Amino acid sequence: MSDTRPVAVMILAAGAGTRMKSSTPKVLHEIGGRSLVHHALVASAALEPQRTVVVVRHDRDRVAAHIQDIAPDALIADQDDVPGTGRAVFCGLSALDTTAIAAAVAGGAVGDHAVLDAQADGAIVVTSGDVPLVDGALLQALVEAHQAAGNAATVLTAEVAVPKGYGRIVRGDDGAVLGIVEEKDASDAQRAIAEINAGIYVFDAATLRDSLAKVGQDNAQGEVYLTDVLALAREAGGRVGAMIAPDAAAVEGVNDRVHLAQAATAMNRRIVEGWMREGVTVQDPATTWIDSDVTLAPDSTLLPGTQLKGATTIATGAVIGPDTTLTDVEVGEGATVVRSHGTLAVIEAGATVGPFSFLRPGTQLGADGKIGAFVETKNAKIGPGSKVPHLSYVGDATVGEGTNIGAATIFVNYDGVDKHHTNVGSHVRIGSDNTLIAPLTIGDGAYSGAGTTIRHDVPAGALAINSSPQQNVEGWVQRRRPGTPSADAAARAAEANGTRDGLSSGAQEERASAAADTKGEE
Repeated sequence: MSDTRPVAVMILAAGAGTRMKSSTPKVLHEIGGRSLVHHALVASAALEPQRTVVVVRHDRDRVAAHIQDIAPDALIADQDDVPGTGRAVFCGLSALDTTAIAAAVAGGAVGDHAVLDAQADGAIVVTSGDVPLVDGALLQALVEAHQAAGNAATVLTAEVAVPKGYGRIVRGDDGAVLGIVEEKDASDAQRAIAEINAGIYVFDAATLRDSLAKVGQDNAQGEVYLTDVLALAREAGGRVGAMIAPDAAAVEGVNDRVHLAQAATAMNRRIVEGWMREGVTVQDPATTWIDSDVTLAPDSTLLPGTQLKGATTIATGAVIGPDTTLTDVEVGEGATVVRSHGTLAVIEAGATVGPFSFLRPGTQLGADGKIGAFVETKNAKIGPGSKVPHLSYVGDATVGEGTNIGAATIFVNYDGVDKHHTNVGSHVRIGSDNTLIAPLTIGDGAYSGAGTTIRHDVPAGALAINSSPQQNVEGWVQRRRPGTPSADAAARAAEANGTRDGLSSGAQEERASAAADTKGEE
């Protein structure tokens, strides 16, 4: 565990995010497969804080439920009606202290001193729920800089070419921070400062507690500014420092859909480049998207247009793409997936999928198996070496090993009320254009003829067919479709073959005999 472990990390996630113009709270918008606040929680966890507290307000229940789902140990603090980041931190600190005091009393602490001693003491990191590119390494560097300098407060800053709209960092001759001036409260000289406040801080808990009690709302916005704490800490004799972020773009907050897309692109570039450095071949990084929780093995290959989402895992030697989207899919060694979509599926070693396949949840393709062109599967376990090559639907089924499912085969699994299962054995040969009506069992080694509708179980080694003699009604086109291109073509063929009305010589003789018989009867 790090010696710089903070007593708490506080994530501010109370804002409405009106510029997003969305019914979804800003911090719940996603990039890289995680919500914005989820990225903040992951970065915070890297510091191994004693407690994590998230301050919420807008759409409170929805945001809180999401946080508790992904970080059940996080403390939820509610901001009241008083506006401003300073008030948000005050509410977060109050919740932190209340929880600590309650735990101390429950543990047997008594007396005022014991209660006061239970309050948070040490470094408190304050970050935001809308800065997804801020990672644990950057926060750790800020904490280390804070503790190395013995600061009462340390602010993360960035140097930008256009600082408009941001709070400016005002430094003294010794480089220490004198304060932060918000845009609307800044003088012309202060607006010319290029170093801006990134909105991420480390505070000594006692300094933060004492200073917040003195912060008012006497400013252009009528808000309780957290930035006022820095000047108050300095007035109290504490040193206020700053650390300039090595990458200014990484500390930019997401305020609208444009920022969201920019952050998503930057994060994806970071993820893709990271995997390439780990030995993954990405043929076209610009069109390849990889979520944060995806895992890739060295010597796997991603072709253009590939999207890997959720907890997808790709093993060594696998080739994915082009134009493929996989969500929560496990791909084994040496498998290939071409121009296909898959969700909650398993593709084992050496198997092939696509092109234009759709693997729905519950699909499991065995080693060296095949799901081919224009095939859809759902809740289907297809055994090793078995193939569904093309134009088929396999739903609610188990297929043994070495079996071949012929083209245009449909597993009829739904009777309008319930779903039913089909079991197909090993080394079975299902003919083309078959319809398998569940519930059904087809035994090992069985065959079925082309165009067969299988309604009953087929024993091992049996042949299932629906047999009826083929009938050819000669001359039908000329009689029933006269004047059509088909009739004209048939007439030309009849003339070339020396027949009349498209009838064979035998059919002509039968017609003439029938006519004679009829005439005689008359």
